[in-house]
Amino acid sequence: MTEDNRLYSPSTARNRGAILGVLQRYLPDKGKVLEVASGTGEHVIYFAQKSSSELIFQPTDPDLKARSSIDAWAVSRNIPNVRRALKLDTTDKVWPVANFDVVLCINMTHIAPWAATEGLLYGASQVLASGGILYIYGPFYFKGCYIAPSNIAFDLELRERNPNWGIRDVEAVLDLAKSNHLQPLIIEQMPVNNLSLVFKNSP
Repeated sequence: MTEDNRLYSPSTARNRGAILGVLQRYLPDKGKVLEVASGTGEHVIYFAQKSSSELIFQPTDPDLKARSSIDAWAVSRNIPNVRRALKLDTTDKVWPVANFDVVLCINMTHIAPWAATEGLLYGASQVLASGGILYIYGPFYFKGCYIAPSNIAFDLELRERNPNWGIRDVEAVLDLAKSNHLQPLIIEQMPVNNLSLVFKNSP
């Protein structure tokens, strides 16, 4: 694995600090964190660097190029608490991992079919320990309203690119959470018109 495999997302540097600020309320000093749809890998590397070396991060992504990028970032930064990226599709009924304290999913729900969000909530409820935390970040609309006018244009753009994509309704996510024994803890406004959604596994 070489640094040439690394991919870059400009938005990561803009939002990672704010996301970590929320996560640090819930991340344990030691344990296991699963990141779903890790993308370039820049988020998981940053979070691992800022966390205890006893907190182990397991990145995943369904895309081979993304997994190569994640592993290349881990090698380039010499991060001992980031495991090799695994292939994981949230729509699979059985995930290839288990027993996590925290599950993270950043910027996936709007650029994937709704079935991916359904799979995320179901799968997280299966792999989280009792009392474990699910953290979701991204653009949403809430109570029938977009967070900002710019999100309206963004939603239209997403749906033009793929009719199965689009900004999701928080209420629909909350309904999914309830059906999967995930208790909502916070809905928090974030920079650049995004939200943090935090749930606790309560089987």
